[in-house]
Amino acid sequence: MSPVSHGTSERRDGDTWRLHFAPHLAHAYEAVWPALTTADGLRGWLAEAEVLERHLGGAVALRWLNGPGTAVTGHVTAWDVERVAEYTVTEHGRIRFHLEPLGTDSTLIRFLNERHGSEADRLDCLAGWHEHFLLLESYLSGTPADWPAWTDTRWSTLRAQYAAHAPA
Repeated sequence: MSPVSHGTSERRDGDTWRLHFAPHLAHAYEAVWPALTTADGLRGWLAEAEVLERHLGGAVALRWLNGPGTAVTGHVTAWDVERVAEYTVTEHGRIRFHLEPLGTDSTLIRFLNERHGSEADRLDCLAGWHEHFLLLESYLSGTPADWPAWTDTRWSTLRAQYAAHAPA
């Protein structure tokens, strides 16, 4: 069974969406935390951290390595060491990771992405985050993302699944 189940979403005011995931990873939170909060960790599954000041109010600049290399900037808007990391950035809005250790060798991530966008953006982002969490599991298991070889095949399949089964 995949550690990443389908995410959910809810519409807030106007064009604001809240996307939720809760991946349950078979890795201790001491391993998961640096994957979410260090430049090396983020590069292995999400984005190049061109700037990452690891404290509340710190600057963040991320460049996605899949696709056209979208760059975003913003700030750390919540920081509780080994528990909560939240980045609020242009285009992607608020990105929050809340870690819950489950025993000594398992971690639940309560993930929230609050962002503006259309229905198409919602589906794109649900598929995108789902794929990134699959990449996180691979990274934590010793296989970082091979960005030059990345294709949108899995993302396209996930997006079609969300379009068919993930009501707003």
